[in-house]
Amino acid sequence: MRDILPSGGSNRQAAAAGPEPASSRPTRNPPLSITVFFPCYNEQDNVTRTVQQAMQVLERLNIDFEVIIVDDGSSDRTGQIADEMAGQNSKVKVVHHGTNLGYGAALQSGFRAATKELVFYTDGDGQFDIAEMPPLLGLMEQYDIVSCYRLNRQDNLIRKINGWCWTKLVCWLFGMKIRDIDCAFKLYKREIFDRIRLSSAGALIDAEILARAVRKGYRVTQKGVHHYPRAAGTQTGGSVRVILRAFKELLQLHAQMKKEESGTNTSSA
Repeated sequence: MRDILPSGGSNRQAAAAGPEPASSRPTRNPPLSITVFFPCYNEQDNVTRTVQQAMQVLERLNIDFEVIIVDDGSSDRTGQIADEMAGQNSKVKVVHHGTNLGYGAALQSGFRAATKELVFYTDGDGQFDIAEMPPLLGLMEQYDIVSCYRLNRQDNLIRKINGWCWTKLVCWLFGMKIRDIDCAFKLYKREIFDRIRLSSAGALIDAEILARAVRKGYRVTQKGVHHYPRAAGTQTGGSVRVILRAFKELLQLHAQMKKEESGTNTSSA
């Protein structure tokens, strides 16, 4: 595991101008509460199993928790199944999008709906083992974000190459050292989302969160987690439309953050 801090003087100035990072304040041990949420799009064959596994893991922790399913305008029975689970257990909540708004919009809805001290998300496709989440909790005594990376990534070669290139590009643009930007297995202190403004509605969302949090001075550590083949359903993140949209948003975000940074430096001069 490695600490991820802003690189370059301008980033440090931006971090100093932001709110006091959570890592510099006393933390409570153990964490009092956690929100776990799952962004889902057409995951009718995976959502029940995924949520049930999460409930089993969370109940063993003996802490306050909630589980949120974000149904991003699914055209199958995902939303109906989610509502049925929520009706059977008061700890399960559902957020519905009337239409498919995109992965970033689904994550933003999950973060907004979260009410607990910590917030964790992973995809509803079941390609991660939620049982690998509890060991991350202890890291939150020292860090504000745990950004995991996939061990033996279970995707085809093209997706692996695309993912590697994307991560390198994002890290180069924003001065970070992250092993796997888009790994959908991350834990945050929820207060971060009260202090950063997110604009990405698509696949850029993970990069934007990390870039903005690092600029604010929040501390990030990394940990490997296992990745498993998709048991059912179809991946959508590798489509040409999604990739082109992500590159467009990346350039827009970089320009926007440079402008914001310039404005901060000017006002503090």
